[in-house]
Amino acid sequence: MAKPTPPTARLLSAGLLVAAAIALGCLASGAGATVVTTCRAAADSDARVDYGFCVAELGIHRESPDADTWGLAKVAALTGVNNADDAVYDAKELLAKRGAAGGPARAALERCAKLYDSMGFAFAEAEDEINNRRYAAGKEKAAEAASLAHQCDDALAKAGAVPSPLAKHSSYSVKIATICTAITNLIK
Repeated sequence: MAKPTPPTARLLSAGLLVAAAIALGCLASGAGATVVTTCRAAADSDARVDYGFCVAELGIHRESPDADTWGLAKVAALTGVNNADDAVYDAKELLAKRGAAGGPARAALERCAKLYDSMGFAFAEAEDEINNRRYAAGKEKAAEAASLAHQCDDALAKAGAVPSPLAKHSSYSVKIATICTAITNLIK
């Protein structure tokens, strides 16, 4: 026959269950839910938004856990800055390699390094405009950033650099600019 549990043990067990339920609720409705629901709303409002990419990229940013829709629009712009900086680094690394391309391909990579540098500033300005609640200006800057990616793609294609050595950065830039714009459109 089992011994009855003392009242203190029952209260302790109940308290632990309540604490676990609260912790689980916080996890379920915290950063993940905010990113997930915001990305879902952005994808529902703009068919160009890649929902999985949105969740994956915004979900890992350090500012996402506490961000609302306005904050996630800024996070999208900031991830664009980071990607642009990485692209500049990659372009310069390709240019510095022994036996690096010469002629038109080299000139195109040099142009892309400058374009991605400008893109970093465009995304930073988008974040600043959104932060100051000038949403139309923020969306214009995000569109400018996407345009700079296309200009780089065009320069590399004309130089015969196919496939583009910066294709992943270009794709990322256009996707994150689209996400930034779509989320900004959700701000009430």
